[in-house]
Amino acid sequence: MPDTVEKTHSRPEKTPRFDSLQQEVYLALWRTYDRLRALEEEFFHKYDLTAQQYNVLRLLRAEHPATLPTLAIANRLISRAPDITRILDKLEHRHLVVRERQAENRRVVRVGVTQAGLDLLKDLAEPLAECYNRQLGHLSEAELAQLRGLLHKLRAPHEDAGSIWR
Repeated sequence: MPDTVEKTHSRPEKTPRFDSLQQEVYLALWRTYDRLRALEEEFFHKYDLTAQQYNVLRLLRAEHPATLPTLAIANRLISRAPDITRILDKLEHRHLVVRERQAENRRVVRVGVTQAGLDLLKDLAEPLAECYNRQLGHLSEAELAQLRGLLHKLRAPHEDAGSIWR
């Protein structure tokens, strides 16, 4: 009987899921943001707010009783808001902020948080802390500190020179 070579059917190689480690990490960040953002949106929806609106209120509280120019608010936001005017319109409609045009330069609009805005922020403090705990509470303090450092290092070369996030 002649020797027979048994043919093995080789499976086609799997196509890699990612083109590079950088792509995998980037997409993992994007997916993580999406999952964490879903919890945040669920939370803020209960208060008829968006995360951007909350961030504006938070920034204004830090300056209270002083006010900030509209452009300064836009520059300090966590993510770019191309329509800061619409965000402020909605907050003003709810009496959470006030806007004042400057007599010396009518193009400059200064914005301040109202007592109603401060009260809302106070009411949000505890439930928002619980939301953050749902998002990140499974990480230890050391892991959170390490992650903060890595995220800072990751974004630093992409921040504007004057950014508070740099």
